[in-house]
Amino acid sequence: MKRRIFLQNTGLLAAGLMANKLSFAAAPDFPVVRVPASKRHFQSKAVESAIAEFQKNVKNKELGWLFENCFPNTLDTTVTYTEKNGKPDTYVITGDIDAMWLRDSTAQVTPYLPLVKGDKQLHDLIAGVINHQVKCIHKDPYANAFYGDETKEGEWKTDITDMKPGIHERKWEIDSLCYPIRLSYQYWKITGDTTPFDAKWRDAIALIVKTFKEQQRKNGQGPYHFQRKTAWATDGVPLSGYGYPVKPVGLICSSFRPSDDATIYNFLVPSNFFAVVSLKQAAEILQAVHKDAALVAECRALAVEVENALQKYAIVTHPQFGKVYAFEVNGYGSFNIMDDANVPSLLALPYLGAVKPNDPVYINTRKLILSLENPFFFEGKAGKGIGSPHTGIDRIWPIAVVMRGLTSSSDAEIKQCLQTLQGCHAGTGFMHESFHKDSPKDFTRSWFAWANTIFGEFLWKVYKERPHLLS
Repeated sequence: MKRRIFLQNTGLLAAGLMANKLSFAAAPDFPVVRVPASKRHFQSKAVESAIAEFQKNVKNKELGWLFENCFPNTLDTTVTYTEKNGKPDTYVITGDIDAMWLRDSTAQVTPYLPLVKGDKQLHDLIAGVINHQVKCIHKDPYANAFYGDETKEGEWKTDITDMKPGIHERKWEIDSLCYPIRLSYQYWKITGDTTPFDAKWRDAIALIVKTFKEQQRKNGQGPYHFQRKTAWATDGVPLSGYGYPVKPVGLICSSFRPSDDATIYNFLVPSNFFAVVSLKQAAEILQAVHKDAALVAECRALAVEVENALQKYAIVTHPQFGKVYAFEVNGYGSFNIMDDANVPSLLALPYLGAVKPNDPVYINTRKLILSLENPFFFEGKAGKGIGSPHTGIDRIWPIAVVMRGLTSSSDAEIKQCLQTLQGCHAGTGFMHESFHKDSPKDFTRSWFAWANTIFGEFLWKVYKERPHLLS
C-alpha cells in the first residue's frame, strides 16, 4: 500500500518554497515551484519544447503554469537513468515513496512517448524503463513494487508471503503485468525499435502468461497468498491469504486492485479487460520479433478465453442503467457495482483500448459510475469525481477526473474536467492523489508523479485536438 500522506495547506506552500530555496516568478500569482534545472533528475529538450509551445499559445496562464510544473514532474524528480551491461536502465520511483511500481512507472513515462522522435536521450530513458521492468518481472511476477537496491529488504515486516530482497511490496495485481506490455507495445509502435525485446523480454512474457494461468485457479488456489498484520482491512486478504472462493470460469484472479487495496471478489473486471488487450499486444510483438509461434498461440488463446468469460460473467443488469459491466465478480453470480479512481478502471476501458467508446454496455456503465449510484463518486463544493476506498469517503482523485476527460468526446464535459483540475491544486501548482470534495486544501500526497504527468498528458491532448477549450 502506498503510504497515505495527508497535508493541510496551512503554510504548506511557503514552507515548501523555503525548504527548496525556490524563488517567485514575475507574476506573483504563479510562484516558481518546479525543481531548479540544476537539481532535475533528467532533462529532455523535446519536453521543454512542448512546454514552451503550450505556454506560448495557451491564453490561460494558470494552465500554462500547471503544465510546466506537472508534465515534466516524472523526469524532474523520479527517474534515475544508468546503463547496465551496455543497455539503458531506468529506475522510476512513484514520488514520495522510494520504490518502483510496474504500473506507476509505465503510466509516468507513457505520456512522453509521442515526443521521443528527435530526442535520443528521452528515447533511451523509456527503453531503460522497459529493461528495468523486465528484470522486476523475472525477480517475482507476483510483486507490484520494487527497490532500486536489489539487496534491500522490504519494509513490511508483518507480511505473510514469499518476499525476496529488492521487493518493496508483494501484492498480486493483474495490471502490474499488463502495464509493462502496454509500454513495450506503444514504444514499439511509435519508435519501431525492437532492441528491448530480447530473449529476457520474451521470457518475461512467458512468465506473465504462466502467472495469468495460475491465477485462473483451474488447478486449485495456486502458489500465491498474502496476509498482513494490520488494522487497515483493505491491506489483507481473507481465508489464509487466498481470498474468497471463485468459480474457475476462465477469468483471472487479482488479489488486489490497482489502488493496492484488496479485492472483494477476485475477478476484477477492468483488470481482466486490460489483460485481454495486453495478451494480444504481446502476441503481436512476439510474432514480429521472435517468430515464436507457440507462445504467440498461447497468448492469443488465453486472450480469447478471458474475453469470452468477460462477456458471459462480467455483464450484469442494473435496475436504473440496464446492462453494465460489474467492477468485480466471482463466477458464482455475485458482483460488486462501483468504480475505483485508479487505472485500470471501468471508466478507463476505452483509454486502455479494451472497449470502443460507443460500446452500449460501456455507455451505460459510464453513466452509472459517474453518478451517485457509484458509492465512490463524490460531489461537493470543489468538484465532482470518482474516489477510492484507498483514501476514504468524500475524496476525489485528479487521476479519475483526468480519465473522465481523456475518455470524453464532449466539449462541455472536457471543459468541466479542466476547470475542476485547475481549481484543485490548492496553490501548490501540482496535482495530488486526492482532495476533499469540499476543500482542495485538504489533500493527500503532495508528491505523486503519476497524477502530475497524466494531467500533463490530458492538457497536451486538449491543446492538440481542442485548443479552444484552454482559453
